Amino acid sequence: MEKLTGLKKTRTAVFISGSGSNLKNIIKFSKIKKSPISIDLTVSNTTKATGLQYADHFNIKKKIFASKNFKNEEKKILLLLKKEKIKFICLAGFMKILSKEFIKTFDGKIINIHPSLLPKYKGLNTHGRAIKNKDKFAGCTVHYVTGKLDSGKIIMQKKIKIATRDNSISLAKKVLKQEHKLFLDAIMKIFN
Repeated sequence: MEKLTGLKKTRTAVFISGSGSNLKNIIKFSKIKKSPISIDLTVSNTTKATGLQYADHFNIKKKIFASKNFKNEEKKILLLLKKEKIKFICLAGFMKILSKEFIKTFDGKIINIHPSLLPKYKGLNTHGRAIKNKDKFAGCTVHYVTGKLDSGKIIMQKKIKIATRDNSISLAKKVLKQEHKLFLDAIMKIFN
């Protein structure tokens, strides 16, 4: 990632599909002076993403691409990213798989947060799988996005203990708390 010069922040888009707690967290972070990024666009693949309220609240441009044929939508998203001069993308609970062509366009400039200690539990239902397998630890991973699902180079991970009373809901809450900090630490690491 290019070194920051002066106060110029890297124009960034955040892609979401859900509650947007990571989006809110990244936006707040982007407002502080030492942050290397500015959030200039929020993209969602669904109108049901409650996280879009944060884009409104912080006055950030948002765009919803909710067509069933996501491949076609990708072309429109790429045009929008170019128009908005976006140089970096954070996937924060984005529940669509981006095509290899899309990823190639932003090679090494897309990161994702995943709620497991990759390479364990790629894909969905990570907490349920960790509990079912009686794992002692769970956690989250920030990694670069490649053409293979949840397989890109790991930037940072955070490990937490699974309590015997944890279920997938309580574990998800504990991991999400860690995600909020880890995402920001990973962004700082990338740009420094």
